[in-house]
This record gives sequence, structure tokens and C-alpha cells, in this order.
Amino acid sequence: MPRFESDSDARRLGEALAALRQEAKLSQAAAGAAAGMTSQGWGLYEAGKRPGLFRPDVQRRLTSAIGSSPEDLALRLGAPAVAAPEPPPSGLEARGRAFAGPPGRTRRLQLSNDDLAPWAASGVVLEYEPERWPRRGQGCVIEMTDGETRVRLYEGADADALMVRGVDGVEERIDRAATRRVSAVIARLDV
Repeated sequence: MPRFESDSDARRLGEALAALRQEAKLSQAAAGAAAGMTSQGWGLYEAGKRPGLFRPDVQRRLTSAIGSSPEDLALRLGAPAVAAPEPPPSGLEARGRAFAGPPGRTRRLQLSNDDLAPWAASGVVLEYEPERWPRRGQGCVIEMTDGETRVRLYEGADADALMVRGVDGVEERIDRAATRRVSAVIARLDV
């Protein structure tokens, strides 16, 4: 799936998801239950108010809950289906690849406030990978030198500061000297 940037793209993707759900003759409540969330959570995806719908793992989770696939979602949008990824090289073919680190180094953090609503609300569990740098628009966990932990949406960085978005989408600059570690959020588990 290509990455979408505008609200109209999010709305179109949500409408495509709604059409697939309706073709499966499921209510939002039934689809949400199959995906492990509430009907309200499902409805936010269909309304284009949850940007997580752009993530392939979320698309797989939601479309499989209604007996469909991310390729069906892409076709519904009129975009070409994404080809299956090639298997990773093995043996001698794998020579020269960078070491990705040991698997299973992820951590979890449960949000206790609605600072990032609607992206993530209180009670949502975020899974993040320490030392993995976030991409633009991706959630990040920032461990500060004073012991505070902040969860924000990453926007960019320069030599002196991180640019992130938090409450109400307001951009915030965080001095790099005040940060101990920045980690990319790799999954959002709606409970």
C-alpha cells in the first residue's frame, strides 16, 4: 500500500474498509470484535480518524477480521495490489547485510492519558523497540534524562532538537541533550 498523507486519503482508505466490511455483511460491532476492539474503535478506522490504517500490520489485522486482505483493500482504492515480498537471502547470498540485533528486544508501555487521542488513547498498549529510530509520522517513546517518559508522534530532528507532535497536534521541540533514548513504536495494541 502506498503511504497516504492527507485527510482525504485517510477518509478514502476508511471508506474502502467500510465497503469490504459491508460486502462481508458484518456490522462494525462484529468486525471490531473479530479484530479484538470495540465497534467505536472500528468506526474510527472507517471514518479515517486513525492514521494507523496506513500501516501494513494494521491493514492485515483489520482486513483478516472481515475475511479479506490488504490486497483487496488496495484494489478497492484502485491502487495496484502489492506483490508478495521476496524471501530474505540465506547462506552466501546474505553476505554483507547489516546485523539487525537480537529478536525480542521489544518493550511495552500502557498509556495512562489521552494526550495522543485519536492516534492512541488511555489504556492502549504500545509496543516499542529501544534504539530503533522512528520515521516521520510514527509514534515514538522518548526517555528523558530526568526519568520522564514521553510518547509523541515523530516529525523530524536536527542537530539540537527533536520535533514531535503531541496534544492537539501542536509541534514540540525537545532538546536532544535532555533525552536519554528515542525508540520507535512498532505496534499499538488496542485493549
